Amino acid sequence: MVFHADPQRTGDASARPPKLRRVPAGERRRLSRAVEVQEAVKGLILERRLTTGDPLPTESELMEELGIGRNSVREALKVLQAVGIVDIRHGFGMFVGRMSLNGLVDELTFHSRITLPDERNHLGHLIEIREILESGLVQRLIDQQDDLDLAPDLAPARNVIAQMETEARVGTVSPDTDRRFHDVLYHPLGNPLVGRLLGAFWEVYHQLSDDLGPPDETPADVARKHRDIYTAVVTGDRALAATAIRAHFDGVRARLARLGQH
Repeated sequence: MVFHADPQRTGDASARPPKLRRVPAGERRRLSRAVEVQEAVKGLILERRLTTGDPLPTESELMEELGIGRNSVREALKVLQAVGIVDIRHGFGMFVGRMSLNGLVDELTFHSRITLPDERNHLGHLIEIREILESGLVQRLIDQQDDLDLAPDLAPARNVIAQMETEARVGTVSPDTDRRFHDVLYHPLGNPLVGRLLGAFWEVYHQLSDDLGPPDETPADVARKHRDIYTAVVTGDRALAATAIRAHFDGVRARLARLGQH
């Protein structure tokens, strides 16, 4: 770790940017200048127990305290910003950011695109992982349904299905509506990472959707498959849940198989 928060500093950590002191050169790890800054900023956040929105040292303060040039500091901050550790608000300062999976999405999308011609491509693997994940999540919802009445918590999912069915009657179920169903369905589990992770998987698929060609299933099929998942949860039907989740991904698998044949 390159620098530490000033031990004499007191008061609310979010009230003002923390002051830093340099660590002797002998204690520094042998890192590149940019990586050195990254590790220093992450170390500060951990030591001060800062949370999302708390202020961080300015670019100039980092340069002064670490004795590192502007280019290396900016390079490091860009990396930290890309992964959501740092939030740079021009004209306001630098703050602890929110977790972002954008870097993961970009990497998965790129590697999935270049492997699409392969029979076992990255997108196929990703769909398999998402199916396994959602199968477990649906079963967990049924477990909770056995102990609690989740009907009020699942009402948003029922409303999204109604929106799907309305869209299906007049055209195509929008990708945003499809994504929102999965967001609200698993919300009763109380795990904020579920929505972020599924959202990352969904974003990869959405970016590659045009590469897969037109879907084989109709909009009515899409709405019906989502209703089957919802029905399985509210009725506690584990067999139907497994079947419904499997059917939900059959359309994507069919498009991937067709692409591989071509």
